[in-house]
Formats: sequence, structure tokens, C-alpha cells
Amino acid sequence: MAGISDLPFRLIAREFGCPLAFTEMVNARALGLTNRKTLRLLESSPIDRPLGIQLLAREPEHLLEALDILESHSYDVIDLNAACPVRKVTRKGEGAALLKEPEALSRLVQTLVDRSPVPVTVKIRAGWDHQSINAIEMAKRIADAGAHAVCVHGRTKSQGYGGKADMTVIEAVKNAVSIPVIGSGDIFSGQAAIRAMEETGCDAVMVARGGLGNPWIFQETTAMYRGETVPSRPGLDTLRSVMNEHLALSVEYYGTRLGVMNFRKFFAWYTKGLRNARLVRPKAFLANTTDEMRKFIGELQMPLSPDLPLPVSPELPCDRRPESTPASNLG
Repeated sequence: MAGISDLPFRLIAREFGCPLAFTEMVNARALGLTNRKTLRLLESSPIDRPLGIQLLAREPEHLLEALDILESHSYDVIDLNAACPVRKVTRKGEGAALLKEPEALSRLVQTLVDRSPVPVTVKIRAGWDHQSINAIEMAKRIADAGAHAVCVHGRTKSQGYGGKADMTVIEAVKNAVSIPVIGSGDIFSGQAAIRAMEETGCDAVMVARGGLGNPWIFQETTAMYRGETVPSRPGLDTLRSVMNEHLALSVEYYGTRLGVMNFRKFFAWYTKGLRNARLVRPKAFLANTTDEMRKFIGELQMPLSPDLPLPVSPELPCDRRPESTPASNLG
């Protein structure tokens, strides 16, 4: 979710009931070097809680340097990313590449557990490819190193975001370790979230691409989990209101030009399935001012059928990042 789960995005998700959110992926080495762009990823606000910091690393010393920097920040969970499949990450031995190096992953987790003032979690995938499914072994190592929870994405690194997540892998991990297991992959609706928990026995689920342009997934999931009435799909007025709020937060955070530019991709996700989306999107992608973007939001029309499913977001690589901008009062 790099380039996506910034503070404006998280605040919208919180509004619809997201109980725990993580920052964008933070490179531990860059953080230790006090890289300005990397430090920007840590910006938060009092209502952005509880918050997890997701670190990307290969060397224990980089994690220690990052933890030193994090002493001046407020957060509630530290997460180690051993799941990102993007080549520019894995070719450095980071992210999902750690699935091929069990000892290295164990050392990294142990380093975090020994020094972190907050609970440590780790995100992994089913394995590197279908010939090397090793999520159970990795999860056991993670648990033995003292991590408080493990998140398992049901796809392999080689799958990227294609195909389907294998829920049987998540179930097998849940049966193999005593620490909480968080299921991930193909959670695009409240129904999918509850089904994943029922099928695998996992303790929680992680929403990623399923939350793009679809913040009500958190509201829907909570209602289904509690056995309450599930909210209906938002009407046009609600959709426009949420989009305008997200736009305003983005502009406040990044400034007008970059805030509007950053919102363009969210415009595409929010409008998936709408009647005239294909006509309005090209114009919105050229918008440079808040008023222009609001005008295009106002032109949107609902689907011909009110029973169309909630938006399913497109494949999203985990290495997209917005341009760095001056800090705002949201931070």
C-alpha cells in the first residue's frame, strides 16, 4: 500500500470504523539516515490510533537505527514486511525475498522483539512460489522469535496480486502457531472478511486493496461480525461527500497541486462501476485545482442498477509513492 495508505487515506478509513491502520511501507535504512521523504511517511494525528509502523529491512542494524528514530514518534505496533513482491524490493533481499532466508528473517524479528517498546507483528506470504510454500515454517520461526502476531497473505511472491489467495495456507498457519494469525488476500467486502475468518479460523483479517475507494468495507465488516444490520451501499450524496472530504484532507496535507494530483487515483477507485465514470475520469485526471475536482465529483452518476457490487480495486504494486511535500498541520 505504498503511495496509498497516507494520513488522509487512513483518516477516511478511521471514520468508517477501521480499528487499526498501518503506515505506508517505511524503509528502515532510509529512516536511519533521517531521509526527509521517509520521515514524512510517519506523520500522523491524535485520531489516527492505534497505528502500526511498517518497516522494510534486511539488516538488523538498520532496524536498530530505525527504532532509535522512532523514539520521538507515537505508535502502537511495529510491523516487519516480509511480503512485498515488487522486484525492486526483493532484488535487495527485502520484503518477500526473506521467505527464502528463514534464518535472516528470524534474526530480524528477534532484533525487533528485543528492542521494540510496542508489540511486533510480521507479514509474510504463502511462499516464494508454488514449489516453495513455507508459510508454516516461517510462522513458527516468527512465533519462536517472540513476535506477537503474524499476518499471512494467501498468495506466493510469484503470484504478485494475480490469481486467488489460498485460504488453506492461512488455515494451516493458524493450526500451527499459538500467536494470533491475521488473514490477508481477496478481502474486498465484509462478506469476504467474515468468510475468511470462518474458513481459516484466523483471529483477524487485513484489508488492503479492498479498501481502495471503498471505506465502507470497514463499516460493513464490523456490522456482519457483530450480527448487526449491514449498511446498504452508499447513495450518490454519500459517495460525493466522502470523495470531497478525502479530497479536502489530501489538499490540506500535500498542498493544492500535489493534493489534487494525489487524489486522482482515488477518484478512479471511488468511481468504479458508476454509470458515467468513463466519461468523467479523463477530465478528473487533468484537474489541477480543488474546484475543478469538485466539479467532476458533482458530475458523477450512480449505476443503472443499485444492486451492483461494491467496487473491487485494481491490482496495486506496493512501491508507488507520491511526491514529497512540505509538512502540513495534519501531521
